Amino acid sequence: MKYVGLSTQKRQNNFRSLVLVMLFPFLVIGLTYAGIFALVFFGYEETYISPISLVNEMFIQVAPVVFGGVLLWFFIAYFANTLIIKNATHAVPLARKDNMRVYNLVENLCMATGMPMPKVNVIEDPALNAFASGLSNKTYTVTLTRGIINRLNDEELEGVIAHELSHIRNRDVRLLIVSIVFVGIFSMIAQLGFRAFLHGGGRSRDNKGGGAILLIIVVVIAAIGYLLSILMRFAISRKREYLADAAAAEMTQKPWALASALRKISNYPNLQAPADIAQLFIEHTPQKAAFASLFATHPPIERRIEMLEQF
Repeated sequence: MKYVGLSTQKRQNNFRSLVLVMLFPFLVIGLTYAGIFALVFFGYEETYISPISLVNEMFIQVAPVVFGGVLLWFFIAYFANTLIIKNATHAVPLARKDNMRVYNLVENLCMATGMPMPKVNVIEDPALNAFASGLSNKTYTVTLTRGIINRLNDEELEGVIAHELSHIRNRDVRLLIVSIVFVGIFSMIAQLGFRAFLHGGGRSRDNKGGGAILLIIVVVIAAIGYLLSILMRFAISRKREYLADAAAAEMTQKPWALASALRKISNYPNLQAPADIAQLFIEHTPQKAAFASLFATHPPIERRIEMLEQF
C-alpha cells in the first residue's frame, strides 16, 4: 500500500470532519421534518389550514427545540469524551515512577517526531490492546493494557506506541470521536422514538391507525440511525489502520517489530469495552458472523501483518 504523507492525511481527515459536521444538522432537520410530515398526513384530522401549511407551522415550532437539544447533547458528549472513554475502559494514569520503560519509549518517539508528550494511561487488564484518545495537546492520551506492557518486548511495544502516536499526529482520533458522537445521537433518537411508541402506541391506535404510522416513523428513524452509523464507520474507513501501521513502521524503522506485536495481540482475547469505544483500539476483531467483515472498523489483522512484512 502506498504511504500517504502526514500533511495529506491531516488535510483528508480535516475535510472529512468538516463534511460530517456540515452533514449532521441537515440530517437532523430532514429527519424532524419527515416525522412531522408523516404525523400530519397520516395521524391528524382535517384542520382549518392545508396539511403542508400545518407541517411547516409545526416544523418552525419544533425544529429549534430539537436542534437545540441535539446540539447541547453533542457539545457535552464531544468535550466530555475523554472522561467517558476513561470511565468506560477503567483506565488510570500511569505514573512515570511506576514504569520508566513505557515513558522512555513514548518520550523518545515524541522527541524524534517533534510532537508534544501525551498523557499515558494504563488499563489493569491482561488483554493485549492499546488506543489513543483526546482532542488537543492537553487531552491527547495513549492508553495501554497491563497485558500489552508485560507481554511485548521493547521493540514490539515501541511499534504499538508509534502506531497510537500516528493516530494522534494524523488526527484520526478527532475524526473517530466526531463519528462516535454522531452515531450516539442517532442511536438516542431511535431509542427515544421506540420507547415513545411502547408507552404511547396503545393510545395512538385509537386514532385511525396512528399507532401503525408511529411504528413506521420509529422504524424509519432507527434505519436512518443505523445507516448513519455505517456511513460514519466507512467515512473513517479501515484504511486509517493501514496508514497508522505504515507511519509507525516509518517512525521506528522496524516494521517487523509492529508485525510481531500484532501477531501476539491476535492470539489473545479482545479487551472488553463498548463497541463505540472499541473502534479506538489497535485491534478490534468483529464476531465471526456472516457479513461481519463488511461492518468491521479494522482490517483483518493477518492482512496488516502481511503489509508490514512487505514494508
